[in-house]
Amino acid sequence: MSLSHLTLRGERAGSGSRRDQARQLVIDLETRGSQALPLFISCLEETGQHSLASLLRTSSQAARRDLEAIRPLDLKPVVVRPEELRVAKQDPPKLTPGTLTPVVLRPEVPRPGVPRPVDIGPGGSGDVGAQGRSRGNADLAYVLNADPCGHCIIINNVTFCLTSGLSTRKGSDVDCERLQRRFHLLHFMVEVKRDLTAKHMVQALAELAQQDHSALDCCVVVILSHGCQASHLQFPGAVYGTDGCPVSVERIVNIFNGTGCPSLGGKPKLFFIQACGGEQKDHGFAVVSSSPQDGAPGRNPESDAAPFQDHPGSYDQPDAVSSLPTPSDIFVSYSTFPGFVSWRDPRRGSWYIETLDGVFEQWAHSEDLQSLLLRVANAVSEKGVYKQIPGCFNFLRKKLFFKT
Repeated sequence: MSLSHLTLRGERAGSGSRRDQARQLVIDLETRGSQALPLFISCLEETGQHSLASLLRTSSQAARRDLEAIRPLDLKPVVVRPEELRVAKQDPPKLTPGTLTPVVLRPEVPRPGVPRPVDIGPGGSGDVGAQGRSRGNADLAYVLNADPCGHCIIINNVTFCLTSGLSTRKGSDVDCERLQRRFHLLHFMVEVKRDLTAKHMVQALAELAQQDHSALDCCVVVILSHGCQASHLQFPGAVYGTDGCPVSVERIVNIFNGTGCPSLGGKPKLFFIQACGGEQKDHGFAVVSSSPQDGAPGRNPESDAAPFQDHPGSYDQPDAVSSLPTPSDIFVSYSTFPGFVSWRDPRRGSWYIETLDGVFEQWAHSEDLQSLLLRVANAVSEKGVYKQIPGCFNFLRKKLFFKT
């Protein structure tokens, strides 16, 4: 670039004073290398433009002093308290000149020995932050703050009268002991009722429903018995009393509706049914056992099936349609698909309860109820020569995380 062009550019550098124009020209020259400005000043002096040369030299010295004045930064260590740390996804901050860029914190790497959220099976979630937000948000999850958080009643029917034609449910006591311990660890008040007739089953459940649950946050009902198909409008299946009379699952659930148990209104009511849904035996897609121990010699799993009874005098006749409640805040978990057999080992207990207990032990601290039951369904479906798949009827309005 010629001397005339640089001089003209300096004159057009702005509408400010001659000194401001000189500063701008100095800046332009310094961008063209370390020798550009000294050479330009020498040319001005050789052509007799001493005043402009002196002005540029003065402007250059002033610019250097300004740079030296801002170089030393009085940086002090910033102390951040642990409670001020937040792991969150943030939009990139908008930067403006003269501002310090805020530090975006990254999620902590899990420590060895701590279960990783990604090491989960069906139904699980890898977002720990989302789970934490769900637990603490009353709009997303039920709040289980009470301690104990609610009642848990376990009806364990093992021995049936001879006239019922139903066999003794060997291994059911193992199931009962597992669940008694499990729900106690989940902060429930556990009560066990053994060998109840159909009438006494209804009576025990009605007495529980009539209690004051206003200071509690949840209620659990577990039925361990023989079962069968039954006519229904809402929930399929029925369970037998020790006298051989069936009680429909629908009737059991409706005992805890808004009319029968107003103090549980808006609170989760959970039902776990270990009983056959019918007499069908599912061979699945292949007869080969996917689990060696389940098909090993000496293991003869029994079923909790019994013939379907449906006649005008049945004990499981549903109420009139007009009296059926809206099934909100209800979760019914079945050990098997409606119409199919539910398998039980005489020594180890039922497939469903054994798996349920194991899944709750490992994952209840971090996963919601639906995710836990998906794990149970997947694990049970892989057992045995005959196949079994647990399922549920979910009328909960929110996620449910147990208190652990």
